[in-house]
Amino acid sequence: MAKIKSYDLICIGGGSAGFNAARVATALGKKVAIVDGAKQLGGLCILRGCMPSKTLIYAAEILHHAQHAEKFGLKVTGARADMPALHARKKRIIADFASYRVKALTSGKFDLYQAYARFLDPHTLELSDGTCLRGKNFLLGTGSKISVPPIPGLKEIKCWNSDDVLDLDFIPKSVIVLGGGIVACELAQYLNRIGAKITLIQRSQHILRDHSAEASTVVQQAFVDEGIELFAGTHLQTVAQDKRGVSVTFLHNGKKIVRRAAHLFNALGREPNTAGLGLIAAGVKTRPNGQVIINRWQQTSAPHIYAAGDCSGPAEIVHIAIAQGELAARHAFKVKAIKPVDFSLLLNVVFTDPQLATIGALESDLVEHGVRYVSASYPFNDHGKSILMEANYGYVKVLAEPKRGRILGAEIVGKDAGELIHCFSTPLAMRATVGDMLRAPWYHPTLAEIITYPLEEIAEKLGKNKRS
Repeated sequence: MAKIKSYDLICIGGGSAGFNAARVATALGKKVAIVDGAKQLGGLCILRGCMPSKTLIYAAEILHHAQHAEKFGLKVTGARADMPALHARKKRIIADFASYRVKALTSGKFDLYQAYARFLDPHTLELSDGTCLRGKNFLLGTGSKISVPPIPGLKEIKCWNSDDVLDLDFIPKSVIVLGGGIVACELAQYLNRIGAKITLIQRSQHILRDHSAEASTVVQQAFVDEGIELFAGTHLQTVAQDKRGVSVTFLHNGKKIVRRAAHLFNALGREPNTAGLGLIAAGVKTRPNGQVIINRWQQTSAPHIYAAGDCSGPAEIVHIAIAQGELAARHAFKVKAIKPVDFSLLLNVVFTDPQLATIGALESDLVEHGVRYVSASYPFNDHGKSILMEANYGYVKVLAEPKRGRILGAEIVGKDAGELIHCFSTPLAMRATVGDMLRAPWYHPTLAEIITYPLEEIAEKLGKNKRS
């Protein structure tokens, strides 16, 4: 019988969380293994998430500008999507990113097992190839998988998920998109812009329900203006398929509605990918949806087993997964002076057009917790640079505490909001005030200059408060 190999840390999953936990532990001189059973190494972000979607979304944005060039006094004829070429470019770019990650995974700095794992007991893993491993510590970084909600007919029909949409090499005639979250909205607009007829059906009262109603309404209006048929506040009843395509029956404003299309895209969310890990044998507790329960140090109910990224939450964001994985490795090996991930600095970006970005406290959270604040906003359609760019959707909103004007959070909906929101990253981390930000130079005419208007309004309000 082969000797069971033992490790200081075994990372289950080689994506953003697992890879970075392994990298930190190796740098600390520990013996580390990564176990990943995916057919293609690289993780969700590189292979089927952030990078392929943004590659396609940006291409569709260029196409959209070309097709509406007359707004800028330009004539561009015949602009259309060359899907084989678009698909080939995406594959080439993603292959470059993936090869870099594979090179890092196979560098020899740690052992790599390309297999699936399940716990036999709190310290032993059995792999799908029959290998058994022992670990002093573990990091669960298995990510998430497509969720299929219990909607009559949905499991029985052939429908697309985000992986399928990102791999299309043709323009579909028509698509019904189920869902109104980030993935649903980003890819619905992409499909619409390359030439598909899109119907988006959302169960909540507005799309992007984790964001403010004000922000989501701006994005929703942009979708409608671009020709997307959008239904929010619906109750899905049945999904069916025949030779002609698919049909979805739902209730909207008390009326029964049926919509048909050539294809159906299930974008109703993802769920933690933990079902096959044998977590009961490991003593790891989960929530009913399979999400691993963790403390502020990323420890599960079994203290030597950590979790990070999408399988544990609370935010399914790459830079959060990286920070969680690094923290878990440092905590496991008792690195001094470490701090938990600071969610008061949480940064979020939705890559629709207009983009939607937030950082720090959300206004709804401040209201819910009774935190006093002062706010101000300024619209893109009254700002010089955005007007000349025909970027008129949206606004910038700033939240600050009412005594000194310390920045609490910001919300931007508009052109390049995902870039502009970073103007607040350092000030928030440094606990800077509105006055501190206004001491910095802001070049004219730039998009970033729009941020100064709500800052100045808040500064004026604070000045009046002081005088009174």
